[in-house]
Amino acid sequence: MATFHFDFVGPERTLYSGEVEAVQIPGTEGEMTVLPGHAPVLTTLKVGVITVTEKAGSGKRIYVQGGFADIGPNAVTVLAERAAPIEEVNPAMIDKEIEAAELARDATEDLEKREQLNGQIVQLREAKHVLGAN
Repeated sequence: MATFHFDFVGPERTLYSGEVEAVQIPGTEGEMTVLPGHAPVLTTLKVGVITVTEKAGSGKRIYVQGGFADIGPNAVTVLAERAAPIEEVNPAMIDKEIEAAELARDATEDLEKREQLNGQIVQLREAKHVLGAN
C-alpha cells in the first residue's frame, strides 16, 4: 500500500516521525482517517486518540489534547498542545484533568468560558472511555 510521511510533535518531544499507511485523527469537526493523496486540510484537534497505521496490523496510539493537524497529499503534521504515548496515560491522570476543569468551570462566571470548559470535560470523559478506563 502507498504511504505518506507523518510527524507528531508534542510540547516536550516528537512522539512520531515516519512513513505510514494511515492516520486516524480526532478533529473537532469529527473523526477522520487520512490516507495517501488526501486533499489538503487544516483542522483543530479535540481530546482523543490518534491511531497511526504503519502497515496492516501494526501501528501506534497517541493520546492528544488539543492542537491542530496540517494534512496534505504527501504528509501530515500534528502539533499538539498536550500529548503522550497511550502507554503513559492512566485513568488517574484523566480524572485529575477532569477535576481541574470542573473546578475552573465552577469558579468562573464567564458563560463562554464555562461552555468551553464543559466541552473539555465531555471530551476528557470520552477519551477516558476510548481508553477503556471507565
